[in-house]
Amino acid sequence: MAKNDFSAEAAENYEQKCLCVLVLDVSGSMSGEPIQELNKGLQDFYQEIDKDNTTRQRLEVSLITFSHVVNTVQEPALVENFTMPTLSASGSTAMVTAVNHAIDKVAARKQWYKDTNQAYYRPWIILMTDGEPDSDQDVAGLAQRIKLDVAAKKYAFLPIGVEGAKMSILKQIESGIPAMKLQGTKFSSFFKWLSASMGTVVSAEEGQQVDLSAGADDWMSAFTI
Repeated sequence: MAKNDFSAEAAENYEQKCLCVLVLDVSGSMSGEPIQELNKGLQDFYQEIDKDNTTRQRLEVSLITFSHVVNTVQEPALVENFTMPTLSASGSTAMVTAVNHAIDKVAARKQWYKDTNQAYYRPWIILMTDGEPDSDQDVAGLAQRIKLDVAAKKYAFLPIGVEGAKMSILKQIESGIPAMKLQGTKFSSFFKWLSASMGTVVSAEEGQQVDLSAGADDWMSAFTI
């Protein structure tokens, strides 16, 4: 199947779907404790989603990793259809390429929802990085693309800076939701917040304003889905 071509895939159920694409930095600077904690956090995220029947039937998760190369390690899927992978760290930081790939994947998946008559919530793209993008990465171009897309309500974009991240870069590409600095390597806390937030999103009515700030140290205000 060609990249981002979901045409051969049949709808599994007709619950309203919400796609969450995690764009994860696995460059060399994430080696050691950071990548270990990231893997633990991902497992916590998976387990929390799997506990809730509504979220399990509605939330699709995709994982895109980036170092000097970008890899889709998990195509969009309900949790019952995949096992959370274990990630390893090496290489540099092709951040912009990875986020652009995530945006393209979101567009393709939304088209598949339409083609298969599945209602969907606004997708989420969540970037987690601990470093500065490689010098050949077009941050300004990405910032403009995200700004226009978020204004058009194509997806919600949440940039997260891990310890060591250049927050000025993440603030440049933020749109609608402010960039957040993760305290130390508290990936598990973040992913537990994320699973709870996704559960809230998939249980809401279209157009309803929901407050996702609980458990996020007040860094996020109410957000309309």
